[in-house]
Amino acid sequence: MSLSRAVECDRCPRPAVVDRPYAADHLCDPHLAETVRDRFQRSLRRQLPKFRGRTVAVAVSGGKDSAVALSLTHAYFQRRRGVEVVALTVNEGIRGYRPKTIRSARALTKTLGVRHVVVRAQKELGTTTDAAALRMVGTPPCSYCGVWRRQLLNRAARDAGADALVLGFNLDDLAQTVLMNVARADVARLGRMAPHTVRQDGLVPRVAPLAEVPEREVYLYARAAGLPFDHAECPFAHRASRNVFREAVWQLEEALPGTRQSLLRSRETIVHLLESVGTVTGAPQRCAECGEPSTGTLCRACEYRRELSAPVMGVAAS
Repeated sequence: MSLSRAVECDRCPRPAVVDRPYAADHLCDPHLAETVRDRFQRSLRRQLPKFRGRTVAVAVSGGKDSAVALSLTHAYFQRRRGVEVVALTVNEGIRGYRPKTIRSARALTKTLGVRHVVVRAQKELGTTTDAAALRMVGTPPCSYCGVWRRQLLNRAARDAGADALVLGFNLDDLAQTVLMNVARADVARLGRMAPHTVRQDGLVPRVAPLAEVPEREVYLYARAAGLPFDHAECPFAHRASRNVFREAVWQLEEALPGTRQSLLRSRETIVHLLESVGTVTGAPQRCAECGEPSTGTLCRACEYRRELSAPVMGVAAS
């Protein structure tokens, strides 16, 4: 009885660690790492053309995606004198989950020698995701948690004097978001997705240099590079509507390799069309309550805060 032979890398005799149907190849760890770095750098140069800023912020959650984003951003700008990379972490107040991820983020920033700023939702917003979940039982926690986290990241990046905010969104994340917005006929939100092509007053431009790298490849890169990251999933994640679109993208990609890339190209085409006719795709107003960029009189973050402070139905006022 003969043992089956391991699949070799298409670029060398080493054993392959990943099969990439969309590229019709198999890659070993070193060659996968090379392609991840190449795609990251290519995307960063395209999203930040002729960058002349002094500070680049990176959103670091403690998971694999942000660990890779920070590591590669640090390596990229380390060669450029006068550019500081600062890591930003939002502590939303999720017991049993966020403290562990913050420890992983701190371990990575310490190893890289990167300044690490942790922003606490309790201090900045007067509440936490855990506390809000107890009151707003009918609203999926990911809805307000994501809105608050984005606002806090923008404030922290602005306070740090950042000229850009790097996010760890991978190809799967972005493809899912495009499909979600298309399914909801939300063209305006498609235009507001990262990466940002138009600079807006008060909003630090968000970039996503891992946009061309699938989630699985990000994980394999992080593991091979020995980056500290936490594997835990947020306890509220099972309630997110994104789960439906995540499964849909997986099934589409399985049947039609390259679907994720096609979804991103579709979004880029739509944004270019909107810009060509002068349609505003950003947040043209300022929130009347907090002063942050907004698409209406009140930003979504403040709308959720008002919802949180509203009396609970069936409970008499004291």
